[in-house]
Amino acid sequence: MTGAVDELLETSCGFLLINFDSILLLQYPQGHWSFPKGHVAVGDSDHHHTALRELSEETGITEVSIDHGWKMKTEYTFSRKGRKIPKQVFWYLAETSQLDVKLSHEHTNFLWLEMDQAEQQVTFDQEKHLVKSAREYLIGVGKLTN
Repeated sequence: MTGAVDELLETSCGFLLINFDSILLLQYPQGHWSFPKGHVAVGDSDHHHTALRELSEETGITEVSIDHGWKMKTEYTFSRKGRKIPKQVFWYLAETSQLDVKLSHEHTNFLWLEMDQAEQQVTFDQEKHLVKSAREYLIGVGKLTN
């Protein structure tokens, strides 16, 4: 038997999107900085499809190459109408040569920042850890220098 908490669990997917040595951050209306992500929708074939769809909707970026060697998951709770909602986000690494960003109504600003700057700019500690992990992975596979 599944509990009420399981039924309320929200799942999202997103990218740490790299362009050479920069990473894309989006500012949300509440003021925090994070990465492009969004909810799994009916019709999404898998988590990569969700992340690609959300990236396109939120930024207009469609030309990406997913790096299948890195993925992470964050978990947290947030409040909606006074109710605590558990959420999990599956994160993937992708590269693009597109720099032009066409923000959707869901965001107020964007920045392309080098990894160290991005780590400082993102709001939440779990996401600071994502940047560290992605940087270590990219250095390890020779796609980024110290």
